[in-house]
Amino acid sequence: MKTFKSPDEGIRLDLIIALCSVPNRETAEELSKNLLLDRLAACVSQLDNVRSNYWWQGSLERAEEVLLLIKTTSQKVEALKQFISANHPYEVPELVFLSAEDALEPYLNWVRLETRGP
Repeated sequence: MKTFKSPDEGIRLDLIIALCSVPNRETAEELSKNLLLDRLAACVSQLDNVRSNYWWQGSLERAEEVLLLIKTTSQKVEALKQFISANHPYEVPELVFLSAEDALEPYLNWVRLETRGP
């Protein structure tokens, strides 16, 4: 896994991609905007027209959703969990973290800089 050091903090940061499904574009836009404003993500990509099939409270369900791909660092994971728990409309939001195996060094540096804060 490619890691990089924050020059200001001396902390090793891993590139993380979080997956989070939301019910519609409006929710996707609102969450994306606030994740970026709060510097919890460097980029949030929205994939429309995701068809999800899942079990919910004993019934098989199907929904059209938007999938958010949230690019962040390992340092922001706990804050991202708190943000989604507090702001997501689902009772049990999907939030899955994937550690990136490798990436271009300039991209890693950009993610680190953009999640550092103003």
